[in-house]
Amino acid sequence: MPSNSFHPVEVSPVPLHTQVRERLRERILDGSYPAHAQLPAESELGGIFGVSRITVRQALGDLQKEGMIFKVPGKGTFVSKPKAFQELTQLEGFAEAMSRMGYEIYNQVISHKTLPAPARAAQKLGLANGQPVCEIKRIRHLNREPLSLEVTYLPEQIGERLRKEDLAGRDIFLILENDYGIALGRADLQIEATLADAALAHALRVTEGSAVLRMERLTHAAGAGGTQTPLDFEYLYFRGDAFQYRMQIARRT
Repeated sequence: MPSNSFHPVEVSPVPLHTQVRERLRERILDGSYPAHAQLPAESELGGIFGVSRITVRQALGDLQKEGMIFKVPGKGTFVSKPKAFQELTQLEGFAEAMSRMGYEIYNQVISHKTLPAPARAAQKLGLANGQPVCEIKRIRHLNREPLSLEVTYLPEQIGERLRKEDLAGRDIFLILENDYGIALGRADLQIEATLADAALAHALRVTEGSAVLRMERLTHAAGAGGTQTPLDFEYLYFRGDAFQYRMQIARRT
């Protein structure tokens, strides 16, 4: 975007660096500065806004902390690629959420097998240790880039039934509800940060030791009289540089 589209900041109770930060934020969010576009140099921005380089540096520092821009030593400051996000206000599959926002989704099924239930999966699904479960591993691609690894555990009967389904193109949730007539109820979530081991780094095409967002999700089937039966236990691993969860909460009154 031409630098002359900016105007000097105004005399206002709002701090100068805040005004500069918000003007730059507007241009990034409206697409005037697209992903990977280079911002003007600090000295140029100072002249445009009529402020010192220290003020510009503080504004850029705020935007960098938010992940909106990144700096390349010796080259300058660039706009970050926007992170994909999913709201945690309702239970929905990954493809459901991403497709609604216009993203292209592809799932690479890397394994689909029946095995003795791992201890945690057995506990979450209410099964005996070692009882057969179906394990499905998929790499979820967003706009043809690997974004997450999903490891799903299901009761054997349902998991085997899913073998004939298009798991590369459809969410398991939608298949369970629309094709099998299983109503989904609540989901219990546990989210934490972790580091990618060699296998996860390879699957997601990141450096070993990179930050990864890890979620455990236990989804229940909704039964008569409000009963909830454990149905689907998953480990979801998302690239920390490309995805975020968002939620809005209210203070209890």
